[in-house]
Amino acid sequence: MLENWDFFEMILRSTGAFTVLLIMTRLMGRKQLSQLTFFNYITGIAIGSIAANMASETNVHYLNGLTSLIWWSILTILVGYIGLKFARVRVVTDGQPIVVIKEGKILENTSGKLRLNMDDLAALLRQQKVFSVKDVENAIFEPNGKLSIMLKEEQKPLTKQDQNIFTIKPMYIPMELIADGKVIEKNLKESGVSIDWLNKQLNSLNLNLTDVFYVELQKDGTLYVDKRSDDLNE
Repeated sequence: MLENWDFFEMILRSTGAFTVLLIMTRLMGRKQLSQLTFFNYITGIAIGSIAANMASETNVHYLNGLTSLIWWSILTILVGYIGLKFARVRVVTDGQPIVVIKEGKILENTSGKLRLNMDDLAALLRQQKVFSVKDVENAIFEPNGKLSIMLKEEQKPLTKQDQNIFTIKPMYIPMELIADGKVIEKNLKESGVSIDWLNKQLNSLNLNLTDVFYVELQKDGTLYVDKRSDDLNE
């Protein structure tokens, strides 16, 4: 009789944990899968562990496990929401992109701080189908652990747009200067441009800092600008 009771309790616990976990993961959105940063990874493991304990550990009160699972999920959603609104919080929780190869030169000190040895760097390059560091102009280590690379001009695949165009060394590393309407001071410094320069470029487009949501510096020094309130019907 006791064995049957334990069996049905496990069924009920597992079903309840599964249902709550399904609901909470839907509420947390898809970032857990599409952009798995270290924080997301740890959070996902913790939530899964709590759900597993809630389902299988009969000595853990079911409501205690349920409370822990829901509260941990709420904290994850709350941190994600705050990070969406405040870039500094996002930097703390998710980290930020870091240049590890600049103008063909490996930045050894930066790689050392990231605990990224040459074997790891070479493996990340190979995952991008790049088998030699000498082919890379710039490489950025992303918060999700992946490497974004920009090949040297002579190594890029030829396209129709490239026909009859001379090879020109890029002036800048393409990177965001304004995100979520906020100026990214670190990227300004990294690019070697000032806030005054940025203001002048925006003024030439009849825009102010308050008018833009996203600004990306292109390799030729031009800007890609997305305004705060684009009217798709214009």
